[in-house]
Amino acid sequence: MGKTVRVIAALLLAMLPGATARAAAAAGPQAGVPHFTAPAPRSGAWTGTWETAPSGTAPALPGAAIRNVVHLSVGGSAVRVRLSNRLGTAPLRLGAVTVALRGAAGPVAAPGTLRTATFRGAPTATVAPGHDLLTDPVSLSVPAGADLLVTVFTPDDNGPATFHSQAVQTSYVAPAGASRADDEDGSAYTTATGHWYYVTGVDVRGTATGSVVAFGDSLTDGLGATPDANHRWPDRLAEHLRASRLGVLNAGITGNRLLRDGTGPSGLARLGADALDRAGVRVLVVFEGINDINGTPEVDDPAALADAYRTLVARAHARGIRVIGVTLTPYRGHRFFNASREAVRQQVNGFIRTGGVFDAVADADAVLRDPADLQRLLPGYDHGDHLHFNDAGLRAVADAVGQAMERRPAGPAALAPLAR
Repeated sequence: MGKTVRVIAALLLAMLPGATARAAAAAGPQAGVPHFTAPAPRSGAWTGTWETAPSGTAPALPGAAIRNVVHLSVGGSAVRVRLSNRLGTAPLRLGAVTVALRGAAGPVAAPGTLRTATFRGAPTATVAPGHDLLTDPVSLSVPAGADLLVTVFTPDDNGPATFHSQAVQTSYVAPAGASRADDEDGSAYTTATGHWYYVTGVDVRGTATGSVVAFGDSLTDGLGATPDANHRWPDRLAEHLRASRLGVLNAGITGNRLLRDGTGPSGLARLGADALDRAGVRVLVVFEGINDINGTPEVDDPAALADAYRTLVARAHARGIRVIGVTLTPYRGHRFFNASREAVRQQVNGFIRTGGVFDAVADADAVLRDPADLQRLLPGYDHGDHLHFNDAGLRAVADAVGQAMERRPAGPAALAPLAR
């Protein structure tokens, strides 16, 4: 993917206000691939560098401090954090919130990097049920690919607590007592957790050119990836795109469906909060639908998923956001597989490939299937349950998405930018 930087820059340039395809093409071709000057940094603008989508609620931890470990995609000179009580039913009081670059390991903050986050200048805040809250800007230089510690002290939260269940990342909890949010050494954080509590996003201010949102289910959430290794496919995509200064946001929820609420709100219901409303979004990658086919009740009409995709794309286009569709990958051998569901998957993939709805298509099905049995994952990509991917499979998905981003839009989408 050595061509990614210059070709992704072409797509971004076409998205910026006032850009035209003719101006983009003026840079001329190189080795048969369009070559474009990268768009100028959006000075002072905020761009998403990390995200997780609220997937449900958990029992609250009143009086505890939760040190969430999050992995940034792009860097900047300042950060702001999104805290969420979106799925809560009572006001959430934030007694203290701090950010710090992670030290060598665990919950230890890098010396001299711990900062207190404020809310309109105050060190505490209350988040109403059903709402998110952004911190004030925090002056902290963060490099691309860094781990950030976001510590949240909730002195009297009785829950339910908005959280993300499948973090595939170890975070840490200091037991109830005095706030330990300002601790650098991390010794009070004696309990490990595989969830992210309250924190659902980090933005940076600096030279980033925009962000890409990966929108999906467990295949995007990273179920099957090596824990604590940042090997989910959006993480791998972020590595590919780092030189282009594009943030990558992971809006995957394990068990999520497009058409029905279940594990988290449905894809259609959460599209705004988890994708379109995030800072600096330029591209939306949609990799979702297999749980609708396998769920209870199951979706046995491909037209229902086609309509859902049309709705997602129309809403994104109305915001000037390009959309890449990802084909649904094979899963023969999984306990939910049967012939009728496979027929629906094939028809849905036919729509994704040829329906003309998406600006580009990443054909993960073609990349990950076993040539000896097109209804199965290639064994080298199979995590073991015949549905989820191992690290190699996740890298292959990232490669497919990156290659789709390199393709310039065809037809009307190539002639003029979408409105911003």
